[in-house]
Amino acid sequence: MKKLLAIFLAFATLAVQAQVTISGKIIDTKGNPLRGTSISIVDSYDGTTTDSLGNYSFTSTEVGEKVFAATMTGYSEFKSKIKLGKENITLNISIKELITELNAVTITAGAFEASDKKKGAVLSSLDIVTTASGQGEITGALKTLPGTQQVGESEGLFVRGGSATESKIFIDGSLVNNFFYSSLPGLATRGRFNPFLFKGTVFSTGGYSALYGQALSAALVLESADLPEKTEANIGLSVIGVAAGIQKLAKNKKAAWGVSYAYTNLTPAFAVIKQSVDFFKIPVYQQGDANFRIKTKSGGFIKYYGYISWNETGVKNPDIDSLSLKNSFLISNINTFQNVSYRENIGKGWKLNTALSYSTNKDDIAGELLDGNNVKQQFFFPAGYAAKNFAIVNNAQYAQARFVLDKRVKGLNAIRFGSDYFYSKEKTTYTLFNGNKFDDVVADNLNAIFAETDLYITKDVALKAGSRLEHSTLINKWNIAPRASIAYKFKDKSQLSFAYGIFYQNPERKILPAINSDLTFSQASHYILQYQRNQNDRTFRTELFYKKYSDLYKTTPNTIGREVAANNNGIGYAQGVELFWRDKKTVKNLDYWVSYSYLDTKRNYINFPGNITPSFAATHTASFVAKKFVLPWKTGFNMSYTFASGRPFYNLQYDNAQGKYYTKEEGKTINYNSLAFSVNYLPNLGKPNKKTFIVWVFNLTNILGQEQIFGYNFSSLNNNKIAITPPSKRFLYIGCFINFGIDRTQDAINNNL
Repeated sequence: MKKLLAIFLAFATLAVQAQVTISGKIIDTKGNPLRGTSISIVDSYDGTTTDSLGNYSFTSTEVGEKVFAATMTGYSEFKSKIKLGKENITLNISIKELITELNAVTITAGAFEASDKKKGAVLSSLDIVTTASGQGEITGALKTLPGTQQVGESEGLFVRGGSATESKIFIDGSLVNNFFYSSLPGLATRGRFNPFLFKGTVFSTGGYSALYGQALSAALVLESADLPEKTEANIGLSVIGVAAGIQKLAKNKKAAWGVSYAYTNLTPAFAVIKQSVDFFKIPVYQQGDANFRIKTKSGGFIKYYGYISWNETGVKNPDIDSLSLKNSFLISNINTFQNVSYRENIGKGWKLNTALSYSTNKDDIAGELLDGNNVKQQFFFPAGYAAKNFAIVNNAQYAQARFVLDKRVKGLNAIRFGSDYFYSKEKTTYTLFNGNKFDDVVADNLNAIFAETDLYITKDVALKAGSRLEHSTLINKWNIAPRASIAYKFKDKSQLSFAYGIFYQNPERKILPAINSDLTFSQASHYILQYQRNQNDRTFRTELFYKKYSDLYKTTPNTIGREVAANNNGIGYAQGVELFWRDKKTVKNLDYWVSYSYLDTKRNYINFPGNITPSFAATHTASFVAKKFVLPWKTGFNMSYTFASGRPFYNLQYDNAQGKYYTKEEGKTINYNSLAFSVNYLPNLGKPNKKTFIVWVFNLTNILGQEQIFGYNFSSLNNNKIAITPPSKRFLYIGCFINFGIDRTQDAINNNL
């Protein structure tokens, strides 16, 4: 026993003598101690974790060359070879925090982003359809965001002092040339597309990505939905129309197809709601669409979306140059849009995005001068009356091919590059009062290449830089547009972003063909500074922006009085400040947001006699939107109020002797005010085993009946002027929507809270 004890003590002594103490401190790259870091000798049981000060200490009986490892969730792993012998080891190390989508700063200057993947979404599809003033239309809801203008006499997005043609809309990367229904002079129309078609929205009010071009002011980028959760069908019934559709999911849940049809006739509404405009052809709309979606083995998608619509409207208005005559205007439109997109993971971190689109648009327009008995009249004196009898047929074709490659380089760092090809051809046939006809044909081939990189310097600092190169055969010119933005995240999770970019655009169709073959691209330079904080279901953001215009198109009348491009001598600027606040937290089940825009802008372009504020720009614009769901009543209540200060108006007259325009009269309209209210009632809420989702909708715009004047039309022969107003003070909508297959009750109640 004594011998065994002696042997044991000898071995124990040797073991103690072989123990080595390894100690040190673990910090991050900023010098902050990292608590809870796991420390170990690889392939052994020796190790420990760091304390609150980042310190660690443990002993090891290992000898020889070993691997020391330090790991912590959210940080890069540290490994180093160490030699264990008789001497203690002190090892102080610094490890780098990994940049992930959850903790990284995001560049948001100039852009509102909404996606099914982003908790910070500003406006979702459900937000859009439940915004009372939006009346279920995408751009209608976007008009409650800062930067947009309340222009009621023309469709389109008017952003930060830019005209509607300076904002472009894309679906899955493809440009949509006729997003809105064809309209009548002084009457705005709706967008053609259902908000629920899309899962992602980026509304850039400036400084948008190099992947897109040909828009001086703004870009609205829409990403279509992938596969439905399950097969579903829907029916819509309202006073003014019917709609129905189906989305069929394959049994393997890797493919789906769908079709829908809608018919709208405003006759019942106009019978109840008095119209200030004499509609001799009450607006009628028909539209149908089809789609299929296929999920590939590697997680990519093939998507097809096809759309066709028809609408017809005719109005009679008092002739501004006389007391007894009328002008009639009739328009019939057929529009198609086809888009195929393909995205795929092609290996080694590369992603492919391609798209092909083809669209057509035909407008058939007829204008006539009528007497009090609606009989066509034709006068040659005074000058200008003869031109009030005319016909225009416009046939347009558009096509686009798009190719983008994207690769994650390291972490969230990425590069992407690609190309666009756009083809457009528009043929316009004019029939004059005397029966003479002539054609205008405008065609363009626009090629573009682009490249862009996302660089995350740290999780708190990110940089996006890119450039776009374009060539247009229409004007036979090249342009190169550099763009860059940077963002910094503060410790309180708020962030500061800055964006800069140059943007170019071709002349718009209505001022072509030009009388000067030496035209170039119009140009805008954007500078945007943004502060944003998004935390606990509350969002605050403010932006300062400055936009400088150069090479804007100036126009002059041609032989039949049409304004056509003459040169690029136009200039302008837009600057201002914007505020946005959204709160889903403070009051239970209440979601509200407030937006405000201050805009200072002037420009000298088209037929402006000098540097003046355009008639579509208001200095002050503000919106308040509130939504509350009352569960015991099974009802959601939504309201929105919008204010805009008076917009300028001008009576521009052409001096033939001097060959230029002058302002005969100018002023400002009254302030714009509108209060809208909607109610959504879910009758089957709370019923077990619900197989249908039903919602009744009641929507009323301009509840208070406040007078709204968007501008004035002026006579070129006398001092007459007529206010441009909405066709009715209020509009009431009542409808019922039934969805079969998916219970969307919780979506409606929570509104993505």
